[in-house]
Amino acid sequence: MTETPPDNSPVKLRKKFRIRQLVINLLALLLVLLVVRWFMQRDVISGPAPVLTGINIMNMQPINTANWRGEPYLIHIWASWCRICRLEEDSINRINENNRVITIAMQSGDDEDVSDYLKQRGYSWLVLNDEDGSLSSQFRIRGVPASFIVDQDGVIRFSEVGYTSGWGLRLRLWMAGLWLW
Repeated sequence: MTETPPDNSPVKLRKKFRIRQLVINLLALLLVLLVVRWFMQRDVISGPAPVLTGINIMNMQPINTANWRGEPYLIHIWASWCRICRLEEDSINRINENNRVITIAMQSGDDEDVSDYLKQRGYSWLVLNDEDGSLSSQFRIRGVPASFIVDQDGVIRFSEVGYTSGWGLRLRLWMAGLWLW
């Protein structure tokens, strides 16, 4: 026969202490993540999105986001040398299948380097090459990847610096298209 230890037994007290410690640690981790997120995004551009114009290096066709009014779209800034960006590539590719997406390859080499990088992975995104970082600097980001959800009126409604899940980006695109603003 086994007996249930009393509420003040050392076993129950240790278990309560471990649970309390776990909750405290999770709250501390959440606080650290929120502070890091705030730091990474504190200077990021908001308001009207810059009009992006240039040549899509994947097919040499002109791009002009001023013509994209009326439907939300995603601006995604990435780099071929960025490991976090690689984690997002498949999500960006899937989002690109059903939504307007323009990507900016920041400091990832010349047009041929970037084009080869994407072709090796089987991606055919709209890409502006930002060899010197001047295009990306308009968004005042502190790192890559960075994603900006622009609503149908050309206003940035959501921005994220760092890893963002595909479902999170899709949800933001959907919300940007609701005309709630």
